[in-house]
Amino acid sequence: EVHLVESGGGLVQAGGSLRLSCVASGFTFEDDYAIGWFRQAPGKEREGVSCTSSSDGVYYTDSVKGRFTLSTDNAKNTVYLQMNSLKPEDTAVYYCAADPTAHPEAAITDPYYDMDYWGKGTLVTVSS
Repeated sequence: EVHLVESGGGLVQAGGSLRLSCVASGFTFEDDYAIGWFRQAPGKEREGVSCTSSSDGVYYTDSVKGRFTLSTDNAKNTVYLQMNSLKPEDTAVYYCAADPTAHPEAAITDPYYDMDYWGKGTLVTVSS
């Protein structure tokens, strides 16, 4: 059974940094699952932030390029999202998601793309 557990959210001032972590169980990154980060701001639709798989590259939504970095630690089965230069518009609940057959680029660019497995989310609040 797949489980995803996020941590690392919190309150930060604009311009600050946070690192989110997602520990995955029930599969390994070598299984070529797509895994990534999605967010949902109050009153807005969910959007893809960043996604990758072991056989593909890392993809980012345009609004976070140059500020956010996704990385994986295969030994710990953990995916991270380093968020720098945070802006108030980054405020959202951030979810880790995984899918055995998803295409990472499509998961980010297609607003209707769904993933099979989701964590419960971690709240990021950026104050101005």
